[in-house]
Amino acid sequence: MPLASVTALHQIAGLVQELPKFDKDSAEAARDRQDQLTKPPGALGKLEDLAVFMAGWQRSPRPEIRIAQALVFAGNHGICAQGINPFPQSVTAQMVANFEAGGAAINQLCKANGADLSVIALDLDRPTEDFTQDPAMTESDCLDAVKRGAEAVDDTADILILGEMGIGNSTVAAALSTAIFGGDARDWVGPGTGSDADGIARKIRVVEEGLGRHGNEAPLDKLAALGGREQAAICGAVLASREARLPVILDGYICTAATAPLHAVDPELLAHCLIGHRSSEPGHRRLIDAMGKDPVLDFSMRLGEGTGAALALGILRSALACHNGMATFAEAGVAGA
Repeated sequence: MPLASVTALHQIAGLVQELPKFDKDSAEAARDRQDQLTKPPGALGKLEDLAVFMAGWQRSPRPEIRIAQALVFAGNHGICAQGINPFPQSVTAQMVANFEAGGAAINQLCKANGADLSVIALDLDRPTEDFTQDPAMTESDCLDAVKRGAEAVDDTADILILGEMGIGNSTVAAALSTAIFGGDARDWVGPGTGSDADGIARKIRVVEEGLGRHGNEAPLDKLAALGGREQAAICGAVLASREARLPVILDGYICTAATAPLHAVDPELLAHCLIGHRSSEPGHRRLIDAMGKDPVLDFSMRLGEGTGAALALGILRSALACHNGMATFAEAGVAGA
């Protein structure tokens, strides 16, 4: 069943067996090439692993990045009524305008690393519901956002970068992470855009109240009950990318937490995803460990917007430049191992 045919959230689980898989033959050929390049085997460390990762998903021993697409999804959250953020929700729309004008960090990092950026505002004038009172989204509203995220993906691209913007969404990330992976809310809540100790205490209380109301649903129902439109859109983009064999670089805490419900359905749904960086938000390290992922970078960033993912794109390009551009021992006339 293709994603476009899904009419209910629970049907997403049925996609797992039909989605493209990692091509082990291409990956093995890429690993063999790495071992023939003019360097000791393994000397480029994670750069070698990244090249092999790309080979398996592109089904080519010589993977390339010609087109890099970056998508930033923006949404507003009813949970902000609980006073969990030091900035008003109007900042979401203001930052979207800043993205569109080219003035944000993500614009600069996309330019520097060769990514085509699109910003998609998801009904900013219609925030989700306050999840301490009601589900944040109905199933139909959540599924609509999933499909809007999927429709934004360029299936001719070679790599997709995902990011988000939404005042209040670090609380949403903590709620989704706690709901999916367990533990205490305080394990997952951090300062976000700069909450002080009182603000963090409010966020913990709000997450606990939300989990008390919505903590027992199936994973994708938790996405609807606790998430936002940008989180649902990120899930849709991840699924559409998988259908197109398009590798994904996720950004930091909020972006990674958005995909936690997919991981809970089946970790295989995120097999084509890299995590661009380890955010300094305290919950992100815990989340990465729970997912069994290894981030590309650790630069103490916590901005969001897709900035860590865009920076990781430069590392990925470097990995492929070495993989494709280096001479083998035979080509260089160097005595190899």
